[in-house]
Amino acid sequence: MNTAIQVRALKKSYGAACILKGLNFEIAKGEIFALLGVNGAGKTTTLECIEGLKKYDSGTITVNGKMGIQLQSSSLPAHIKPMEAVRLFAKWNNEKVNEDVLTALEIPAFAKKQYLQLSTGQKRRLHLALALIRNPDILFLDEPTAGLDVEGRLSLHGQIRRLKAAGKTIVLASHDMAEVETLCDRIAVLKEGNIVFCGTASELTEKMGQKYLIHVKTNQGTCTYKTDNIEDTLLSLLDSLKQKGLRILDIKVDRGSLEEHFMEMVRRN
Repeated sequence: MNTAIQVRALKKSYGAACILKGLNFEIAKGEIFALLGVNGAGKTTTLECIEGLKKYDSGTITVNGKMGIQLQSSSLPAHIKPMEAVRLFAKWNNEKVNEDVLTALEIPAFAKKQYLQLSTGQKRRLHLALALIRNPDILFLDEPTAGLDVEGRLSLHGQIRRLKAAGKTIVLASHDMAEVETLCDRIAVLKEGNIVFCGTASELTEKMGQKYLIHVKTNQGTCTYKTDNIEDTLLSLLDSLKQKGLRILDIKVDRGSLEEHFMEMVRRN
């Protein structure tokens, strides 16, 4: 089968509040799939239903493969050491410790520290190592780089790409749109318990309309113009500035970001 996860008509309520209103989507084996949405959209509830951490009211969830889970908020005993945690999780799961995984995640570099002494980046790498103990086919990452510095983020992104190259399916929940655009094959956008888009970032751009930002620096300052038609707008803009007698010092054109398209879709729907 080429499908790692299939969700059909998934519904979940908390009392009178309906959080998930019949979700339908599939995640292919070997892809990095992102679940996006503003706070309260139902991202975490959806993931917890798939992971088996939360019961749902109706619908079906089919998971083809072993799961590994790195939660957004997780903790270990303050005085436990990384290798003690690794060996404990390996014993729980009746698995051998994979030294190659530990080396790739740089666990030996801080193996003698206690958990309370670890930096945020070190804790993230340790949590990922624990999620990989069972050699899962499907890996859930909830805000994996939250709180990390630039170096830590780049390092973890590299690890995620290597896991994908090894054939892992990765389900990512993140508020970082640049991270999502860089890593993910497809995205699903949740709004008020419904999926309002599912596809690639390029397909989202096409659906929302290609937006360009033209930044023009003149002898009187810098202005930014937004357009769907870059050719006509640029020609008209240059002609207008020339007629005003302004001297153009620099021009820069940017494509609208995934974050802009995401926010526009949420507002539009």
